[in-house]
Amino acid sequence: MSNTLTYKRYEGSIEYSRDDDCLYGKVLGIDKRHLITYEGSSIYELKADFEAGIDDYLETCRQHGM
Repeated sequence: MSNTLTYKRYEGSIEYSRDDDCLYGKVLGIDKRHLITYEGSSIYELKADFEAGIDDYLETCRQHGM
């Protein structure tokens, strides 16, 4: 398994929490003022939440003319 996810040229980390028994991560390499995090109980859920976060971020940027 890779330690990163990629979607629409964005890369995100993959971490595991033993305490919560879940996968989580954040998008890497974006402006520090923005934070996109995601989580899931499986790699499939993690990937879906990561992609939804990117899509939401891009839509928000579009709406604000960024």
